[in-house]
Amino acid sequence: MAVTLAIYYMAPLIRWDRGPTAPDQAILIDLPARRAYWFFIEIWPQEVYYLTAILVFSAIALFFVTSLLGRVWCGYFCPQTVWTDLYIAVENLVQGDRVARQRLDKMSLCIEKAWKKGLTHFLWLLIAFCTGGAFVFYFNDAPTLWQQILSFNVSNTVMIFVAALTFSTYLMAGFAREQVCTYMCPYARFQSAMFDKDTLIIGYDSLRGEPRGKHKAGTSWEGHGHCIDCTACVQVCPMGIDIRQGLQMECIACGLCVDACNDIMDKINLPRGLIRYDTETRIETCQQDSARLHILRPRTFYYIAVLCLIAGLVIYGQMNRKPFELHALHNRNPLMVRLADGHIRNGYEIKILNKTHEDTSFSLRVENLQNARVEMRGAGRLTPENLNVQANHVGTFHAFISAPEQKESPLDIIFIVKNNRAGTEDRYESMFISRDAR
Repeated sequence: MAVTLAIYYMAPLIRWDRGPTAPDQAILIDLPARRAYWFFIEIWPQEVYYLTAILVFSAIALFFVTSLLGRVWCGYFCPQTVWTDLYIAVENLVQGDRVARQRLDKMSLCIEKAWKKGLTHFLWLLIAFCTGGAFVFYFNDAPTLWQQILSFNVSNTVMIFVAALTFSTYLMAGFAREQVCTYMCPYARFQSAMFDKDTLIIGYDSLRGEPRGKHKAGTSWEGHGHCIDCTACVQVCPMGIDIRQGLQMECIACGLCVDACNDIMDKINLPRGLIRYDTETRIETCQQDSARLHILRPRTFYYIAVLCLIAGLVIYGQMNRKPFELHALHNRNPLMVRLADGHIRNGYEIKILNKTHEDTSFSLRVENLQNARVEMRGAGRLTPENLNVQANHVGTFHAFISAPEQKESPLDIIFIVKNNRAGTEDRYESMFISRDAR
């Protein structure tokens, strides 16, 4: 819990130098600039396929881990579990253990009950507020937003998101808790499709534990299983299930039943592991020590192959990522204009995406159109040889291409934009219309 919370709260504070014109926050979703940053990866709206690849990779990685270790994500890393555990830790700190909390709930309203309950809910709300505040840091420069919060100079949009996330965290971790896992999360419904007999799960050793029943100290264990039916495993389970009935959909593999059972085994001087993390094969054969864990199996290789493929494609795309892109949109109204000298003129909207972190000058030309003239329109004096685009911006220009009437209409043409400093080029196919279709 400490590790996962530290990652969540501290990640927005990590800095990453991208140059003077780009944000230096390592993890940032910059909505006004329509940009996403993750350390060395920068995603533009036109590169949404990177986001798709990352989401698919995360899903396959979750399936891969589940096939090996069961629902370890649900038990240790899921935000619902982490914040619920944090809220329960606050309850234990203020109100005491489970028995003390039950006794406090049954008490009539008094000073002790009022201050303990009030302090608990105050700390819950404080944690929820910090959670909502940390979330908006991922969408804003964290140090700047922190200064704005301290000076009470925060936009209404930020406050609305913080308030909504504060309320949802307080509700989900403080009251809904395991009901979210049982009724809202779809993961439990299809997790069994990723399990096999060699998946590490929490299981009850029925060969050792049955027949269960009460046992008096000093009497023989002959004819009795090691389970003394104390129900400690059921009492500590946040999902309220009895793991002795077998693996169930609600189990989130948190391991609390393992700890509770081991404590009981220690008290009655029996070996630990009546309830344990193990595979179904080893539990059924009671070969906890002799049987090996089968980590490498067919589905393991399938998942690894898919993960390597996705990672390879992302790395290849990043290594061959264009520093700038060209897009040309033909004007539709009008499609073409006949000039007084007999030439035909077509209008285009030219967009140059400068993905570099420095201002760049570009030049534009047209291929596959003989005797073509390129004229630029816009603010200031523009020429096709000098189109300046600011760093991390999209330059929009209006180009008018004039040429003698062509025999073929429409005629395929190619726009070519060149970085005047580096000499690299990008191309975009379009068309030139020289005759009215009517």
